[in-house]
Amino acid sequence: MDRFDAMQAFARVVEAGSFTKAAETLHMSKTTVTQLVQQLEARLRVKLLNRTTRKVNVTADGAIYYERVIKLLADMDDAETSLSGASLLPKGRLRVDVPSPLASLILIPALPEFHRRYPDIQIDMGVSDRIVDIIDENVDCVVRGGELLDQSLIARRVGDLELGVFAAPSYLAREGVPQHPRELENSHHRVVGFLWARTGKPVPYAISNQSENLRITGQHVLAVDDGNAYLAAGLAGLGVLWLPKYMSRLHEGRGELMPLFEGWQLESMPLYVAYPQNRHISLKLRVFIDWIAELMAQHAPVITRSGS
Repeated sequence: MDRFDAMQAFARVVEAGSFTKAAETLHMSKTTVTQLVQQLEARLRVKLLNRTTRKVNVTADGAIYYERVIKLLADMDDAETSLSGASLLPKGRLRVDVPSPLASLILIPALPEFHRRYPDIQIDMGVSDRIVDIIDENVDCVVRGGELLDQSLIARRVGDLELGVFAAPSYLAREGVPQHPRELENSHHRVVGFLWARTGKPVPYAISNQSENLRITGQHVLAVDDGNAYLAAGLAGLGVLWLPKYMSRLHEGRGELMPLFEGWQLESMPLYVAYPQNRHISLKLRVFIDWIAELMAQHAPVITRSGS
């Protein structure tokens, strides 16, 4: 029995709650994963997992052992990078998930510089606006906009996305220019709806001026659940958009989007990198998170609020 493989298999079964899911993420057969865990239990002479036909639960002894195993696995990963001066060159595979517009407009264009610094880190990037189950899908970290409600994650705030309201010239020529945000709900004007992964529904945006504080959802003829599709719909003139400035900047410069509601302000959207709190953060993940923070400081720095 390879003790490293056995510990890794055990940790993934605990995290995934299933031998089948653990085998998929480890690229092993279910039989191999099962045998490794059984051999580990035999060596330790303790039961680590309770198995039923529907799910796998960790035992009390298994939970204690798991906490030590994940730290040991991370320490072993870091130890490999410390040899022969390699501490400055972390290596290994990172599985990350990021929103599609952030990936296409900011992260991917900047990745050549990241790989120049860290040529031995392989990134497997999921690009979506869906909610990813970090544990079940064996993802190292996610980058997400908006407040994070999952208490099982550790979140580092890496940016604040400044928002604005925009529409394509074709939309404004057809429907006219709305003069007040309430017109998006109480007139012929329409927005492009964005279906947030947590609820599957559009959510209201907070917008204010010196005398009014409003929450506007708007009425839509199209709603989508992907940021790139959302932008494309607005550029096609299908409705008014609420966009982070990093998404609108290029299209404003080309005259493809026009800003609306001068004198009104929208609440900024926090941007987080999040990862499971029960995992000891590896060196390769640490440098990736630091790089994201450095990158967002250029595009959408964290807003320092008085009293915070």
